[in-house]
Amino acid sequence: MNLHVPALGPEADPVRTTCPYCGVGCGVLARPDGQGGASVAGDPAHPANHGRLCSKGSTLGETLSLDDRVLHPAIAGRRVGWDEALDAVADGLRRTAEAHGPESVAFYLSGQLLTEDYYVANKLAKGFIGTPHVDTNSRLCMSSAVAAHRRAFGSDTVPGCYEDLDEADLLVLVGSNTAWCHPILFRRMLDARTKRGTKIVVIDPRRTQTGEEADLFLGLRPGTDTALFSGLLVHLSDHGALDARYIADHTAGFEPALERARQIAPDAAATARATGLGEAEVGTFFALFRATPRVVTAFSQGVNQSAQGTDKANAIINCHLATGRIGTPGTGPFSLTGQPNAMGGREVGGLANMLAAHMHFAPEEVDLVRRFWSAPRIITGEGLKAVPLFEAIERGKIKALWVMGTNPAVSMPRADRVRAALGRLDTFVVSEVAAGTDTVRARNAIVLPALAWGEKDGTVTNSERRITRQRTFLKAPGEARADWWILAQVGRRLGHAKQFAWPTVAAVFREHAALSEFENRGSRDFDIGGLADLSDAAYEAAAPVQWPLTRKAKAGERRLFASGGFYTRDRRARFVAVQKPALADATSDAFPLRLNTGRVRDHWHTLTRTGKSPRLSAHRAVPFVEIHPDDAARAGVADGDLARVRTPHGAAVLEVTVTPGAQAGMLFAPMHWSEANTSDGRVGALAQGAADPVSGQPELKATPASLTPEPYRSRGYLITRAAVPAPHGWWWARAIVEGGSGLIFASQEGAAEAALLMRELFPEAAFSEYADPARGVYRGAAFRDGRLLGALALAPAAERPSWEAAKAFFRTQELLEPPARRALISGRAESAGSGPLVCACHTVGLDVIRGAVADGARSVEAVGAACKAGTNCGSCIPEIRELLAAALAPSPA
Repeated sequence: MNLHVPALGPEADPVRTTCPYCGVGCGVLARPDGQGGASVAGDPAHPANHGRLCSKGSTLGETLSLDDRVLHPAIAGRRVGWDEALDAVADGLRRTAEAHGPESVAFYLSGQLLTEDYYVANKLAKGFIGTPHVDTNSRLCMSSAVAAHRRAFGSDTVPGCYEDLDEADLLVLVGSNTAWCHPILFRRMLDARTKRGTKIVVIDPRRTQTGEEADLFLGLRPGTDTALFSGLLVHLSDHGALDARYIADHTAGFEPALERARQIAPDAAATARATGLGEAEVGTFFALFRATPRVVTAFSQGVNQSAQGTDKANAIINCHLATGRIGTPGTGPFSLTGQPNAMGGREVGGLANMLAAHMHFAPEEVDLVRRFWSAPRIITGEGLKAVPLFEAIERGKIKALWVMGTNPAVSMPRADRVRAALGRLDTFVVSEVAAGTDTVRARNAIVLPALAWGEKDGTVTNSERRITRQRTFLKAPGEARADWWILAQVGRRLGHAKQFAWPTVAAVFREHAALSEFENRGSRDFDIGGLADLSDAAYEAAAPVQWPLTRKAKAGERRLFASGGFYTRDRRARFVAVQKPALADATSDAFPLRLNTGRVRDHWHTLTRTGKSPRLSAHRAVPFVEIHPDDAARAGVADGDLARVRTPHGAAVLEVTVTPGAQAGMLFAPMHWSEANTSDGRVGALAQGAADPVSGQPELKATPASLTPEPYRSRGYLITRAAVPAPHGWWWARAIVEGGSGLIFASQEGAAEAALLMRELFPEAAFSEYADPARGVYRGAAFRDGRLLGALALAPAAERPSWEAAKAFFRTQELLEPPARRALISGRAESAGSGPLVCACHTVGLDVIRGAVADGARSVEAVGAACKAGTNCGSCIPEIRELLAAALAPSPA
């Protein structure tokens, strides 16, 4: 392992760490400011990002405040000391296991945990408490990819690396809005197109921002990915594009897999019918794949989050095995993981169907782990995966649950049922950073203050198997402690002091690495024995490295399987005969549409981190639903209206975005908003959650749904210096703004009620106001000693006042002079400022970009040169390109 860290020059020493967002695993340079904050920049020396950061990574410095932090242990809302809290956790787990058996205890973990935290949690639960019921929110993210890897390769091995994205001549993106969800990798893809002419194909029911940038976009019918890649396999066979030697030497099961593919999609015409695509575009894709030796097929949540996600992934892998396009530069199937340490969690057995170090439940593997841990209660079989785990809580089968670093009351499908189930637990423990999560508020729990990013210390593993240190650069606030330490303290209280006696986080890592090589002898893919003897100092200085890294190796392996060597018993890969596509639930007259859920560019999970950033809150400030124009017309809704989306599992009120990028019959809504930041926008409550029979990953992309108008009399905004509760009866979404907190709202009230509300909120303030009750218009601002306290605007719902200009007045605490006050309440200020945010990295608004175009910018590059928009992570480039097209389109005759 190369432990050399490049010199950084005379500037104040930053701390090298890793971004806590997606699975790209970008390197970050953090410079603490001595006051609890830090500036962040991309690490030029990190091989994942070479100094680039996306909009979320660029704004990490805005998310470090202690607002809404859990700072002290508490039991049912009562502050307690650590000893009392830890005793309560240990007593609750012990009591439950003794009364109902160890399988009445469960752990629900998170890809936000560091590998060392994950390792200790799995050791405690699976080895010493004796419960197999340990799962993770990664079940919702990439467990179908894991299952597909295991079926094909005999192990959960990602065969390639990020350099393959640079070296491919064809990049096929399946179910992946890479431009928004993995922007740094997408920028590498665009660079490859510029440098080597790489073609990009995007396969997605939704024409996302990634699809807008594609050389070929295939808007297939939802759930039919398996048919498309089955058709491709048949085409490759029928056109002599197979690698017969690779198939013969390194694989098994090709003929049955091909026969099944022929049954599903015997030719291009049948593939077109099955997928809803045109035969010509299917033919173009097949020919492009066939004729291009260097192909990477990258897939993400659109593949994984499906009741047939494992088959979708195996259909992709089949095509790469059949052509030998795996393990060589610029080739391979590539799973893009969603969370920063989903891969690390897989390494230590974070999923319910795994043991540590990529082992499973063969008797010899169970015995190996038992002996290594000296584990008295080692489990011998799989536990409950996420969806059935929470169903078991609902039925009363699981009595104790410890949730760490995740928010299942928002993010789980059928989230209302999950929230209700938490109330049935005898013991409920939550290790958390944010005090206001829906899960913490769901019931009285034992709440333990965990360390957040910047405070905790350990490792994470990214999508290309690269282990990187996440280092401390901020002091632990309050009484917050590392998750591994908390777990170890509970293990000691349960009577296992020797097995949970690590003095440092480095000691935990050494044990994890030692287990990976224990009696391995090349039989398991995950082997980091080369790191098992790192000293504390070497651990602290460790540079990023890929696994496997055996004790004898000088460096980690970038690629695997070019010459076979799979981790099945006969060392051959397995082709998988996949099943014919079938959606989990049918639409009906009551639910004629299908709801697809996912992420947006500038937000992350349930907003506990990104919700603190004014820049990230500016791009998409309210929960929304995308709908095709034809469906919008049938439903009687227009762009910007509010609509109620219903499914058999719940309902939400969302702002309508009408876009031709939505497929007819499909809705899309992001999953980020929670009870803490919206009145009625929890999309997780709507998702059906039917699970893939192989992986257990729930379906989050195709829930039968309906959409109807949700009319309100008025729309408006309220901005205050400090957050205030929303009045009863409002529909609202909360967003942080620079210098304040904002509510975008809808109400059945008018101008008179708005004026009264301002006086209730600011009883001793002076006011500047404009009111037209007949029109239903009110604009007001409250001041004390000339300083702005709050601003409210309300108008008829169709007018929807914009708050872009008003936000600018909150950026200063200085006195607001009379002309500025008049501008704020006159409505003329609406046209001031930079407009709605487009580029979060450089804080460039819509009006600035339009100004650049008006001044002669005629390309994305020219816009970037004029105002920097699109020059960092590039995730806003599709939006800029769309603005250019609209601005430069010829006027109709």
